[in-house]
Amino acid sequence: MAKPVDSSDSEDREDGMSRLQIENFAHLRSVDIAFGDLTVLVGPQASGKSLTLQWLKAALDGRNIVKALTDAGHPADEPAHLVDLIFGVGMGSGWSADSSVRWENRAVDPGSLSRRGDKQGKARLLYIPAHRALLINDGWAQPFQKLGPDTPVVARLFSQWLFELFRPALDGGALFPRERVLKSEYRDRIDAAVFHGGEVSLREDEGRVRRLHLTHGDVQLPFMTWTSGQREFTPLLFGLYSALPPRKQTKDEHLEWVVIEEPEMGLHPEAITVVLLLCLELLSRGYRVVVSTHSPLVLSAVWMLRRLREIGAGPEFVCDAFDVPARGKTKDVANAALDRGRSLRTFLLKHGPDGVVSKDISSLDPGSEDDDVSGWGGLAGFGSHFGETVRRAVEASRR
Repeated sequence: MAKPVDSSDSEDREDGMSRLQIENFAHLRSVDIAFGDLTVLVGPQASGKSLTLQWLKAALDGRNIVKALTDAGHPADEPAHLVDLIFGVGMGSGWSADSSVRWENRAVDPGSLSRRGDKQGKARLLYIPAHRALLINDGWAQPFQKLGPDTPVVARLFSQWLFELFRPALDGGALFPRERVLKSEYRDRIDAAVFHGGEVSLREDEGRVRRLHLTHGDVQLPFMTWTSGQREFTPLLFGLYSALPPRKQTKDEHLEWVVIEEPEMGLHPEAITVVLLLCLELLSRGYRVVVSTHSPLVLSAVWMLRRLREIGAGPEFVCDAFDVPARGKTKDVANAALDRGRSLRTFLLKHGPDGVVSKDISSLDPGSEDDDVSGWGGLAGFGSHFGETVRRAVEASRR
């Protein structure tokens, strides 16, 4: 077994990390996130996780966003209106003279977004939003211009990506399982956790309109009859197809970042674990991965990786945790997850007296005297609270 490594490892330092700072935007009072290779954001409802990540998208892909808006006929030359178009109608009032956003110590503002990002307008960040099932609630994705300005631009862009994925699939070929796109170990895990032998494809409904169906033998189930977990997981999986090109191509030549909001929506813990496994695959391919979550299971996995690194554990333990064989490509993914050169970061966004502030809780140390750290931003505390209630009730009953 490898020797334990000193816990002052680079994953606990901010050197060379990409930093996003937001001051006084909407209810975000002071948010300061130093993104690692894998970063997790936690916090209660309406704590600004989505707003923070949408600013990350704007900082990296401003030119891509503005081009999509102008191509769809939206005037993007008025800063307040542009904020409405990016974050949703009404959010323009959240930007004031006191507002500021900085990315890697450079100012980002609505007036400069058209000059940010790839000069050809290619996206550097793939953003998989929450409530993704709503984008295909009739079994077909809507193009960008069909979704109104009340829909945040990240959701409109993701829907457009799904729309472009669906069009060449009209020949009836399966969208899952899809050969050459995912490792067979991943396909097997996904099938066992989510689809249970079903095939996802575009098929004609009774009106001879092509829509997503889940086929089990002779039974074809239209999208709205699927379980909520299947409806949420399927667009997430399809979104990852672009970041997981087949065979010898390691990664998309333009993409550098992948953001996944609330991967746990509607999912059993087994399926959440599969999503986390796919996140490790992304990490091993060189992507920066960001996850926002309300799931203690996600933080349990990050805590496990930190502890395995600290004690110098081998890749077989990671593979065992994710129920994949410790050989070949999956072993390589596990080794990448244990690579201390790839930083793991966790931040809490929480409501303060003057608005939302951020806090670095990356150590996730259960023994910390800081309740935010030991309680994993509140996610670890609720189950123990119930257990403590039972303990006190038992003691009371014995008196």
